[in-house]
This record gives sequence, structure tokens and C-alpha cells, in this order.
Amino acid sequence: MTRILALNPGGIGDQVLFFPTLRGLRERFAQSRIEVVVEPRSQGAYRVCPSVNETLTFDFKGDPSLADWMNLIGILRDRRYDAVLSVGSSSLVALLLWMTGIPKRVGYSAWITERFLTDSVPLNRDQYAAQMYHDLLQGFGIQRAFTPPQAAVYSEDERWATQALASLGGRKPLLLHPGASKLAELKGIRKLYPAAQWAQVVQKLLVKEADLPFFVVQGPEDSELVTAIKGELADQARFVQPPDVGKLTALIERSRLLLCVDSAPMHLAVATGTPLVALFGPTLPTKLLPEEPKYVALVSPERDKVERIPVETVAAAAIKLLAKTPVA
Repeated sequence: MTRILALNPGGIGDQVLFFPTLRGLRERFAQSRIEVVVEPRSQGAYRVCPSVNETLTFDFKGDPSLADWMNLIGILRDRRYDAVLSVGSSSLVALLLWMTGIPKRVGYSAWITERFLTDSVPLNRDQYAAQMYHDLLQGFGIQRAFTPPQAAVYSEDERWATQALASLGGRKPLLLHPGASKLAELKGIRKLYPAAQWAQVVQKLLVKEADLPFFVVQGPEDSELVTAIKGELADQARFVQPPDVGKLTALIERSRLLLCVDSAPMHLAVATGTPLVALFGPTLPTKLLPEEPKYVALVSPERDKVERIPVETVAAAAIKLLAKTPVA
């Protein structure tokens, strides 16, 4: 098997959750070329994934026309892949895989999709999503112990993070990344914690640890929220905007703790082994975080609006984790 394709139409967080699956493929097919098809918004995730040779983009969420779909099928047929796997479980995805003519087609089993797949795998949604994706390796006969996502940090990104933190004298900062995908908000999934409440959390932490280096990280869609936090905190925190996923990952890796909501940075923290406190509204942390004491999930009462999580609860969780993490 010389050329393998993977389809994952999700966001950056979904790609990070997919890393263990890709790593399993790379271990089994060390000399093969592994490529992925992702949405344009997610391509940057593969800067920190050494298992993949090339990323192709297709705007799955952009209401593609029939001509767009046929063009994608033509491109994939021309590349003559030996195998393809997909995290999608719909019959449309299975039909797409069949139309590519790729000999080996791996996906999740259902009574319709199995007609278009050569190898189907049971879909178990009641587990950590990275483990769910990892199950797809069974379609290749790969029996591999699951390991959480791991991100690679390269020298260029390391240098950027080192320079960003140069004034700290080797101390590790606490990072607050308040943003989340705009797509989730458009779907009505309330993930964002209000600026005023984040500011109160920061102030409580600084009372407890006055010399704690504190950075607020701005993502590409977070300018309004971060500006509001800056207005609340003034000079009590520093602000930084990593230009890409690689540099964000390097910054997270060098941090003492990450405060965030359910978002891509949360998954990058897991992929670098960085302790975190993540705030959840309607989403389930058991499906999005591995069970480890250094990854703390705070869930909104009745899985409702994330702003219902008390400031005191967030600050207390962060203080407890900070007591267990090295300063430098």
C-alpha cells in the first residue's frame, strides 16, 4: 500500500483528535504517502502533525454544488489512492468514497454505508472522540493501543514562543485563550465565557499569586472578545496573537496552565501535555477530553449556557492545578 487518503471535514479540534489515528497509519505503513482532505479553516492543524505528507482542501460546510463534488471525486480518482478512510458516518460520505474508485474503503458501519465500504468498523460515540476515530484502524487490521493526541513543535515555532516569553526569565505563564469557533456560535452552541467573568477569574488568581505571569491569547476570530477583556484588565495581563497553529502550540507547550473553553486550543493543550481548565456548556467533556487529573472540565449547570459556571469555581480549579505545576 503506497498511497492512503483520509477525510475529516471537522474543525482544527477535530483534526487534533484525529492525530492518533494518523499516527497509527504511519506506524503501520511507514513508507506510504498519507494525505488528508480537510476544510480550508482546518488545514493549519497539520503544521503540528508529522504523520501526514500533504493536505488537500474542500469546503464541506460551504454548500458545495454538484459540480464541486464531481470535481473532488475526479481529483481523488486521478491520484490513484490504494486506500481511504473517513470519519464521516453518513451514506453520502460512503457513496463519495465508492465513487472515487479507491480499492480499499474504510468507514463506520451502518446498513446503508456498508454497501459502499470494503471494511466497516462499529461506531461507538460513547467514548473520547479521539478513541472513536482510532477505532477506524481496525479496518486496516491494526491492533494498536490507544494513545492521546500528540503535537509536534518545530524549531521555528519554538523560537517564536521563546521570544514571546523572553521577559519572564524562564518562568512559565498562565495562558487564557477565551475564544472558540464562530461556526459553533452560528449553530447556537454557546461556548463563550463573558469578558467580565474572565477578568474576575484573572483578578482572583493574581490575588492568590501576585507575580504570576499572565497572557491572554487572541485567535483569528477573537478580536472583539479579547478587546473587551483588555478593557477589563488594563495592565494586569499581557496580550499575544500567535500567527498560526504551530506557534500557538509552542506557546501552550511552554505554559504552566491553559484556561479555555471547549475549543481547538484545549485539544492542543492535551496534545502537548499542558494542564488545563476548560469550561463546557452544552458539550460533553467525557467525549472531548481524556481522563487525566491535569485536564479539568467545568460543566455548566444542566449543560446550559457556559456563563452560568461561577467565577469562584473557575478560579478555585485553576488555583488547585497551579499548586501542582512547576513555576519554571
